[in-house]
Amino acid sequence: MNDSLKVAISPPEAFWRAGVDQRRAMVADIVDAGLDGLLYADHVSFRGGSGVDLMVLMAGISQLHADAQLYLGVYLLPLRHPVLVARSLSTLSDLAPGRVVLGVGIGGEDRHEVEVCGVDPRTRGRRCDESLAVLRGLMGGDWFTHHGEFFDIEACRILPPPDPAVPIVVGGRSDAAVRRAGRYGDGWLAGWVSTRRFAEAVRLCGEVADEAGRHVERWQHGLQLWVGLDADAVRARGYVKEGMESFYRIPFDAFDRYTPAGSPEQVADFLRPYVDAGASQINLTPCAASAEAATELTGQVAELLRRG
Repeated sequence: MNDSLKVAISPPEAFWRAGVDQRRAMVADIVDAGLDGLLYADHVSFRGGSGVDLMVLMAGISQLHADAQLYLGVYLLPLRHPVLVARSLSTLSDLAPGRVVLGVGIGGEDRHEVEVCGVDPRTRGRRCDESLAVLRGLMGGDWFTHHGEFFDIEACRILPPPDPAVPIVVGGRSDAAVRRAGRYGDGWLAGWVSTRRFAEAVRLCGEVADEAGRHVERWQHGLQLWVGLDADAVRARGYVKEGMESFYRIPFDAFDRYTPAGSPEQVADFLRPYVDAGASQINLTPCAASAEAATELTGQVAELLRRG
């Protein structure tokens, strides 16, 4: 049994229309299904204005269940000032100690979203690097001073520091993202990559950390994917195709290769090589006949993966 494997799930669409008691019941159903918690992605004004403030969302979800993990996957770090992010993370960790994982990314699917936040899209990578350095410097609770390309910070302190420390994973498929994870992160968060690429990136991340003189006690590499779930693979593919095309507004062909669809056994078979290659966190956005089916079937995928 792989008891250390964590599996998180995106909240169902009905979550957004539900009252507090219904939301609490949905989160309880997710945990009862054998899933570790919830994940969601961050957007400020995505393709016409959609999005959520991920810190605010997770603060609310944190009070719906005492055990649910909160996986921010991913938070668009370059769009914010890192001191404010450090304060938000401190507060969220205080609300849910030991249950928060911060995934960060640079965005870019919608350049206008970056621009309306006053950020030059061409600087996203460098801003993310510098923001991670600042965030790391502030999360220990000590006085921190920093003078860089984008931020000048003199004698700042954020209390209380997260206890236990919040793991930070870095999302993105490029080598730059993998190297960023090696320099600043506790893991790499992948999406839409082959198992070969995943294994290569895990090795590169470790090599970069070694070169930087960093020792990471336990890497928390992850994989984040949409999945279609149904006993009938054709129906399963239809569910996830509809969901992804509605959200991303591009043809499903762009995602098909890396989007498993079928029974829980078929989806687990697709994901298992990633676990063997070093993934200790699997984040899934399931599409199924109903929200209840999505939760139940994703729980079955988690159980199958933990069995090995």
